[in-house]
Parts: sequence; structure tokens; C-alpha cells
Amino acid sequence: MDNKPKIGDAEKLAKQVGITVRKMRQERGMNLQELADLIGVSKLTLGNIERGEANPSLTVIWKIANGLSIPISLLLKEDQGVIISRKNNGNRVLSTNEACILEPMFDVSTYGSSEIHRAYLQPNSEYCPGAHQSGVIEYVTVMMGEVKIKVQDDYYHLFEYDSIKFNGDKEHAYINPTDSTTVLHFVMTYTNT
Repeated sequence: MDNKPKIGDAEKLAKQVGITVRKMRQERGMNLQELADLIGVSKLTLGNIERGEANPSLTVIWKIANGLSIPISLLLKEDQGVIISRKNNGNRVLSTNEACILEPMFDVSTYGSSEIHRAYLQPNSEYCPGAHQSGVIEYVTVMMGEVKIKVQDDYYHLFEYDSIKFNGDKEHAYINPTDSTTVLHFVMTYTNT
């Protein structure tokens, strides 16, 4: 199963993310260098993202969202009235190491308090998003396969339809120990937005 985003979808996503980043940055009265310094991404890279000339990895999108204290779905949001979320159809973001593909499913229309994602963790891979902004709570359900989730120094092994809740502002990682893709369902709440 080829879960990677299509070229046209990636270009559309890059433009959408860029427009939103610029808008959010300007709303906060920040210049490009201030945001770049805050999130640890070069000014050149951030400028390319804002112009839609770079397709940011999931890691960079998390850095931007954390730096702006917004849900990542706000950066990936398509402006529509009615939304149907079908698997493999919509915005998709790859982690830097291509271990995880994230599909935002639904979000709130403002700086809301929750977002929902579908994620595909590649066989025998590990995805380490690091700690998110303060107040993030993650609820994860295994829809297919199995996953080991590391939260700080503790490991939790989940199987199909098992769920876990933890503070996403702690260092954490997702590990797929199998030879098959693991499908995860995320609900993330933001208590400090």
C-alpha cells in the first residue's frame, strides 16, 4: 500500500501551510527572524515555507505549531463547510525519516481545543515527535496492527483497538515493531489555547 502523499497534494499543502504560517506570524506581530529563532528553523527555510516553495516535514510543522502555540491541524486546514475524511485522501504530512504519515481528519474552525488525525506508522520504524507545547493531551487508538509508545522512560505496548491517554508535552515516541503498517487514530486536546 502506497501511503505517500502525491506530488500535486504536496504542492497544495505547501502553499496552504505557507499562507497560514505567515498569517499566524503576522497576527502575533513577529517578523520572520523572530519566529525562526523561536522554533529553531533557519530564516531561509521558514521564508521558503511561507512562500509555498518548500514542503515542510512533519517535524518542522510540529516546531511551527509549538512555537505559535496552535494545533497542527490549523496549519493543515482546508477551508470547507462540510468535510468528509476518507483514508488516503486529503492533506498528508511525512515525518523527516518517513516513518510516520499523518492525515489530519477534522479540526475546529478557530484556535480550538482539539484535533483528530489518522497516522500510518511504517513497518519496523520509529517516529519521535518530541514534546509538544504545554497542555497537549494525546489520546491514541490502534486501528490496525500494534505499537509501542514510549512516554519519557516508560514503554506501553498496544494492540488493535487498544487506546492510551498521556500528556503530549512530555518526550514521547511511537515504535512499530512489526513487518506491517500500523494505523493509529489520534485525538489531541489543547488546554492552553
